[in-house]
Amino acid sequence: MMTVLLILVPLICGLITFLLSDKAARAWAFVSAVATLLISAGCAWIFMQDPASLTLDVPWIAQLGARFHVGLDSLAAILCLLTGIAYPVTFLSCWKHPFARSSQFYGLMLLMQAGLMGVFCSLDALLFYGFWELVIIPSYFLCSIWGGKKRIAVTFKFFVYTFFGSLLMLIGIIYLYFQTPGAHSFSWEAFKSLQVDPAAQRWLFWLFFAAFAIKIPVFPFHTWQPDTYEQAPTPVTMILSAVMVKMGLFGVIRWLIPVLPEGVQYWQHFVMILCVIGIVYASCIALMQTDLKRLFAYSSIAHMGLMSAVVFSGTEVGTQGVLIQMFNHGIIILGLWVVVEAIEQKLETRDITALGGLATRSPRLAIALFLVCLGNIGLPLTSGFVGEFMMFTGLYQYSAWMMAVAGLAIILVAIYILRMLQRVIYGEVNALTEKVQDLRVHEWLALAVVVGLIVLVGIYPKPLLDFLHQTTETLLAFIPVP
Repeated sequence: MMTVLLILVPLICGLITFLLSDKAARAWAFVSAVATLLISAGCAWIFMQDPASLTLDVPWIAQLGARFHVGLDSLAAILCLLTGIAYPVTFLSCWKHPFARSSQFYGLMLLMQAGLMGVFCSLDALLFYGFWELVIIPSYFLCSIWGGKKRIAVTFKFFVYTFFGSLLMLIGIIYLYFQTPGAHSFSWEAFKSLQVDPAAQRWLFWLFFAAFAIKIPVFPFHTWQPDTYEQAPTPVTMILSAVMVKMGLFGVIRWLIPVLPEGVQYWQHFVMILCVIGIVYASCIALMQTDLKRLFAYSSIAHMGLMSAVVFSGTEVGTQGVLIQMFNHGIIILGLWVVVEAIEQKLETRDITALGGLATRSPRLAIALFLVCLGNIGLPLTSGFVGEFMMFTGLYQYSAWMMAVAGLAIILVAIYILRMLQRVIYGEVNALTEKVQDLRVHEWLALAVVVGLIVLVGIYPKPLLDFLHQTTETLLAFIPVP
């Protein structure tokens, strides 16, 4: 029942939010987010004691063999926890943001959270698809109503990309459904047990991978992301980049690799090449950005590209690095967006060239940005280092040249992040920044959570690695180890 609450609490609270006044909606949404965080933390704790108690399997659409089957493995539990953390932090960061029609804004945000939780919990393919779509619909309205000046065109592009990918995945799900023996089933166990012809797996692979690659996003399916991140309201960008992109990688791990292992093996090397190209491409483009949102958007593409490449490598250390980095990257990128929201609210700009001297005028904001950026670079004793070191080790075990090319990203990320820090924090105070105020209480609390997790996991990652170990072993059973 605890797993169901992960979905029901934000779903019901989101629907109630639409009925509240704008002022009450903000507080109600925050209380809902905190309650969901507590439930997700409880689920992670229960998983360590009795994971079977977190599974619910009841009939849903009996005529089709579809069931409301939800449950958690360690990866799903940690991603639900990430989602649980992301929402209170996001709501805290925008506490003073005067959204028009706040009740609708916060209601849609909570509906998106319900969809995210459902994606991570689903053990039925049709249910998984339903929650996958539930995430897209609120995010479309959030971006198109509260976004920037180019929001309509950008959001339409985002919708077309994601809807097209979802349609391909639905075709693949229906095909596999009819391959299940006897009374057909959408269950994950039934799909995983299928002996699909290797030739069929090769084209089925792309039906699923296209949907997942768009979400991650993998080069060349990435073009929707920078524009969407730039035009979406920053709180929405926080959830898109910290959590929603993990849906794609989660889909690869949960549905693609176990269900179509021979298709994965056939396209493994090609996909990894695409990912490595994307890492270098995104890092080079990031060097030229002067908008904070676009800078962090391309940085995110590079980091997600590395995770995508390594998850196909089949190496044990690399795979475990991917699993822990999915959580770590979510926390780090969340912190970057909290800083962007604070700067934008105080100065009404994201232009790096217009900023400067924040270390003098806003020392707490400067310190928080500095620490989060160190995590993004992957400095030792930060959470970013743990996953990245393991991933590069795994990529080297698969291919030394791939590791060498992808390793350029380490140099490039250090260049564009340190250059941004030099301009924003240590530059000269100008007319714009001389009157800026330091972090307010709600911003300080949001960043304290993020920085605390970056430091804590960086210093002592063992509990998180142990928690994810079982999923690593399960996943490696389906991937050819080099």
